[in-house]
Amino acid sequence: MFSLRTLMALLLCALLSGCAAFAPPRPLVDEADVRANRGTPTMIWENPDGTRTFEYSTQPFGVTAWMFTLDAAGKVIEQHDALTTANRARVRPGLTIAEVRRMLGRERSIQRFALSGEEVWDWSVPNEWPTLMATRFNVHFIDGKVVRTSISEITSERGWRMGYGVGFGRGTHWGMGWGWPYPYFGFYDW
Repeated sequence: MFSLRTLMALLLCALLSGCAAFAPPRPLVDEADVRANRGTPTMIWENPDGTRTFEYSTQPFGVTAWMFTLDAAGKVIEQHDALTTANRARVRPGLTIAEVRRMLGRERSIQRFALSGEEVWDWSVPNEWPTLMATRFNVHFIDGKVVRTSISEITSERGWRMGYGVGFGRGTHWGMGWGWPYPYFGFYDW
C-alpha cells in the first residue's frame, strides 16, 4: 500500500501537471511563429493603425480567445486572452455588436427573445467554482447596442453531490452525505 506521504506527492504531481493545460501560450515572435504554434486564425482583424490582429477563439467548447497583434513587419507586438475578467469588464452599455465581437472574439451562441426585444450573445468562460459545469458571459443587446451583461452558471441537473452510497440494483441507490445545495439522505436515481 501507499503511505500518506506518497499519496500526497502523487496528488500534488497530478494537480501540477494539469495546470500546464491552462497556461497561456509562450510569447510568440512573428507571424510565422504564431501560425506554426496556433494554426489558422479564426479571424484576422485589420486595425486602423496598419496592424493586424489574429484571433484564435476556442468557442463554443473552450474558454479562451487569444488575440495576437502584429505590426506591419509581421512582428508580434501584443498578445492577450480576450475573455479575461478584466477584458470582459470593458463591455459597457452603448457598445455595438461589432465592437463587442471585436473585443471578445467569436461568440459561443446567439439567442433572440421576441418579448423583451433582446438579442443575447454568450461566451464560455472559465469556471470560478469547482461545482459548476460551465460558466457563460452574456451580453444583452437591444437594437444592436449593449444594454447590460450577465453571467450564467450552469450546474448539473441534480446538483453537485458528494458522499457514499450502497447500490440496490440498476439505477436506484441509497446513500447519505453532504453536498451542494443541501445534505441528502435516502433513495436517489442516477
